[in-house]
Amino acid sequence: MVYISGGNELLNADQLLGHLAITEGMRLADLGCGGHGRFVIPAARMVGKKGVAYAVDILKSALEETAHKARLEGVGNLKTVWANLESVGATKIPAGSLDAAFLKNILFQSKEHGRIFQETWRLLKPGGQLLVADWKEIATPFGPPLIDRVPAKAAKAHAAAAGFQLIEAFDAGPYHYGLVFVKPLTT
Repeated sequence: MVYISGGNELLNADQLLGHLAITEGMRLADLGCGGHGRFVIPAARMVGKKGVAYAVDILKSALEETAHKARLEGVGNLKTVWANLESVGATKIPAGSLDAAFLKNILFQSKEHGRIFQETWRLLKPGGQLLVADWKEIATPFGPPLIDRVPAKAAKAHAAAAGFQLIEAFDAGPYHYGLVFVKPLTT
């Protein structure tokens, strides 16, 4: 089996981000951004100069690469944050400050899915949206082993346990599912 580095190149950033109500001036985060900025840089452009896009990852090399690419592309509203998303409270972004967040192709890399959703919950403000895109539980000639893939049903259960409400489920391509959740205005 060939492993494609996270599979982000198989996802269309514009189409995925279009499932979120991103507007100018928002604060959002790509949680587990990876090193290419394929989602956080377009998102930073969408929120404009008055908005902030956080690139969050546990790999400092990925953050350095993303920051470098953002500078080369003239994107000045991107901030990098080193964090372990499995540790609730560790991400150095103010709690309840994000309008949107996305988790793409990271669930299969962890066994602490509940903690990742709890940390995302902590970061989002009431009414904030969460986009999840991860590998479908189907045999493919590449990608992570089937045993490591997190089915959409399990992602929905972890999100619900953290307090999120599902607002949309969609096909994110031939190999990925997409889910959009909201943090309710009242809990």
